[in-house]
This record gives sequence, structure tokens and C-alpha cells, in this order.
Amino acid sequence: MTKSTNPWWSPWREVDGATILHVDLSPDAEREARALSLLDDDEEARWRRFLSERARREYALCRAALRVSLCDRLGCEDRALSFGYGEHGKPFARINGACVEIGFNVSHSGRLGLIVIAAHDGIGVDVEERVAQRDLEGIGSLVYGPAERQLLAAAAGREKVHLFYRLWSMKEALIKAIGAGFSLSPSRFEIPEAMQRGDRTGSFRFPHAPESEWRLLDLGEPRFAAALAYRLPSQSSGS
Repeated sequence: MTKSTNPWWSPWREVDGATILHVDLSPDAEREARALSLLDDDEEARWRRFLSERARREYALCRAALRVSLCDRLGCEDRALSFGYGEHGKPFARINGACVEIGFNVSHSGRLGLIVIAAHDGIGVDVEERVAQRDLEGIGSLVYGPAERQLLAAAAGREKVHLFYRLWSMKEALIKAIGAGFSLSPSRFEIPEAMQRGDRTGSFRFPHAPESEWRLLDLGEPRFAAALAYRLPSQSSGS
């Protein structure tokens, strides 16, 4: 597959064997036309179902960047790549109809997006544009646990905004990694205490599925809040 001569995505981070790409979602007619031309029939039909120009732009630019990057990684032609979807809507890649072992996830907020690609599944990424809300604590009461709500109540001003989106990005990355979609309420679990208070990495187990251990990383920077989560390999017991 031939890469666009005017790409709107670029490598951002390499984290524990995973490649994270930054996607520029700023309006650009040339890029948007190029992105749309890269989508297959199913993706174009989905693109048409979006009601707003912004939603169409975000979907086309992120999806085209994902397609090019996956084809490069898998060494396949664009026409051979398609997607299937799990029980809760998480996509997986197929080449000529056969599932392939590669993990990926996409997130976008405002005019920026992130794509993560790794050799293993069970991976999730989230990015959040920090936008001051009028009722952060009210929203937080619906998505955060008791300790998280206490931290949010104690913060003020810009610190509160940063804390809200930092916690939110980490919760979203975990939910996307496990592939639970809207079936798992973020209020049912809390970010590890050390990470609530500023640590950038930690391990995590979902209360409803403690058999799996997850690695959680806070990737936030001045431009945005972001996080990555992935399942750690299971440790077999010794004989």
C-alpha cells in the first residue's frame, strides 16, 4: 500500500514493545479526501452514518492512519485487510478473512488522536483533551470511586482539571484494553492508589476478573492527558 504523500500521523512513543502514533485531526480538505479514499466499502458506509462533519473527519483520518500502519506492519495490501468486531464492539484485524495476531486500539479527542499497535492483544489507549467542565465533581460522582472522588474534591482550579482527565484517561485505557465497552462502569473500579497520587506506572487487577494482571501507564503531557494499558502474560505455576 502506498503511503500518503501528506501524512497526518507520526510516531509518538515506543512503550514496552508497543508503537503509539499521534494523529493530527485538524480540518484539512486534502487529507480528508485522501483518508476517505483509503477506506473500504464497510468503513465508508459507517463514515456516511456519522451526522456531523467533525465525527466524519475524526473517523476517516484515524481509520485511514490505522489501515496504512497495520498494512505496513503486517506486510499486506490494503484490499486484503478487513476488520471484525468482538462482543462489545472492539475491532480485530483480518487478512483475506483470517484473523491475525496483532493488537491495536484507537482514541481521539478534540483535534488529536492516538493509535497503539502491538504484537499482542489486550491493549488499550486513551487520549483526552483537557476541557474545563462546569461540574467536574458532579460528573466524577458517576465515574469515580470513593477515594478518587475524595481526591477530586480536594483539588481546585487547573489542578482539578488535570486530575479529572488524568484519572479518566487511565480508566478508559483499562476498559478499552479488556474490551468491555459500555458493559463495565468505570465507577466499579479505582486506579491504583499510588497512581492516583502521581506515580506514572503501576499494575492493576479488575475486581470482577482478578485472574488477569494489567500494566497501566500514565502518558500524559502538557498538551493532553493520555494512558496505555495492556495485559501482562500469565505466569504459569512451577511444577
